[in-house]
Amino acid sequence: MLKIATYNINGVNGRLPLLLRWLKEAKPDIVCLQELKSPGSRFPAAALEAAGYSAIWHGQKSWNGVAILSRGLPIQEVRRQLPGDPKDTQSRYIEAIVGQMVVACLYLPNGNPYPGDKFDYKLKWFRRLAAHAKKLQAYEVPVMLVGDFNVMPTELDVYKPEKYEDNALFRKESRAAYARLLKAGWTDALRYLYPDKRIYTFWDYLRRAYERNAGLRLDHFLLNGHLLGRLKRGGVDVHVRGWEGASDHAPAWVVLK
Repeated sequence: MLKIATYNINGVNGRLPLLLRWLKEAKPDIVCLQELKSPGSRFPAAALEAAGYSAIWHGQKSWNGVAILSRGLPIQEVRRQLPGDPKDTQSRYIEAIVGQMVVACLYLPNGNPYPGDKFDYKLKWFRRLAAHAKKLQAYEVPVMLVGDFNVMPTELDVYKPEKYEDNALFRKESRAAYARLLKAGWTDALRYLYPDKRIYTFWDYLRRAYERNAGLRLDHFLLNGHLLGRLKRGGVDVHVRGWEGASDHAPAWVVLK
């Protein structure tokens, strides 16, 4: 069995003790991290290696940043920028061959406020992702797109849908872009496993959102056809969000045969 997790850590150095605590507890084989908020030179590679994880990363000072960790599986970086816009220097995408499959770790733009330039950038990024995902599909190898997509695909993924109608995370354009990925042959792993269940991966720091379970599902695993038949189970380590000083996201995970 192979356990793959995604975790928007919201500051990898400030929350390194929590990350190491969770790694020791959950023992994932592959981890996709987002929002490192650290330049590449300050990524805590040595501490992670001591915990048993090799890593590749694409950092950026104060913002964004993505990484893929591997426990025992060979990891080979393929690219560290989403194709389609050479002027886009934000560190939001990294792709690698891990073991026998391709893992793409992504941190899709938030897009707020809507309307505006940030929302336009989000939709453009979505289009670039769709174009690259189509090329990945054509390789006929196991591929997964993993990370913080900054979109709640359905009303089951948001505690109060009416509140988010004009939020970039739930705008009809964002959800339509996500739906087009599914139509192109990708499967939302957690929703496939639990078609009718409310699942959240994010709780705001404001208004005691975690205590009230006022959550959002923003973190997803999209599997191609070569991986779907291997999907066994999945979940969210909700309790980690309750740790003192934790990220506003909780780690999500799937297990593949």
